Amino acid sequence: MPDKQLLHIVFGGELKDLGGTEFRDLSKVEFVGAYPNYEEARKAWKARAQATVDNALMRYFVVHAHRLLDPETDER
Repeated sequence: MPDKQLLHIVFGGELKDLGGTEFRDLSKVEFVGAYPNYEEARKAWKARAQATVDNALMRYFVVHAHRLLDPETDER
């Protein structure tokens, strides 16, 4: 039986400033993808973050969407 799907979403873009989480332009926020578990999402996050390392304002995030859909789910 396959592992239970725990939806994770990876997205990111350029922030207004280094200390915040507000995007400079929401129309340019990039949806990297949706992944069935944290491990796959982390791989995608890491690849995209490394590809944009030259821009200090670029940030990518992993959202544990399964927790928004069903707060009872937990990976631990």
